[in-house]
Amino acid sequence: MKRTAIYPGSFDPLTNGHLDVIQRAAKLFDRVIVAVAKNEGKRPLFTLAERVALVKSAVAKLPNVETDSFSTLLVEYVASCQAQAIVRGLRAVSDFEFEFQLALMNRKLDEKIETIFMMPKDTYTFLSSRIVKEIARLGGDVSSFVPPNVQVALGKKLEPRRLSSAKK
Repeated sequence: MKRTAIYPGSFDPLTNGHLDVIQRAAKLFDRVIVAVAKNEGKRPLFTLAERVALVKSAVAKLPNVETDSFSTLLVEYVASCQAQAIVRGLRAVSDFEFEFQLALMNRKLDEKIETIFMMPKDTYTFLSSRIVKEIARLGGDVSSFVPPNVQVALGKKLEPRRLSSAKK
């Protein structure tokens, strides 16, 4: 049986920290599915289809990594993929309490599914999608924070907004 892990998230946008966790999870599992969550409550910058495409392009060279999207309860999605584990990234102690609660709730919902916590390289512990979007919105250089395809997409998505803000 293939060991399959699901790495869920909104990935709005995918950062190098996310990519680091994906690459390391790919070494531990036979199959990793990066599952982009449909979560309109967060008001994402990129559409679900755009986020899936950006992730798919960024992980294209990882042969055992797939990209998908989901809008169901995470444990239902994990079970539908016949996966054994959920991979979650922890950047700092502040992430732990929230992630710990989620892991316990997921275990209560389906005790067969394990949650694996992985820390990104220390050079990425400060990174978050929210911070990357803010830097990009203000015209800052995000090239060391995101894969090249995401940098291009951020530029295209935010350039019209920057231009309209400058005219006001």
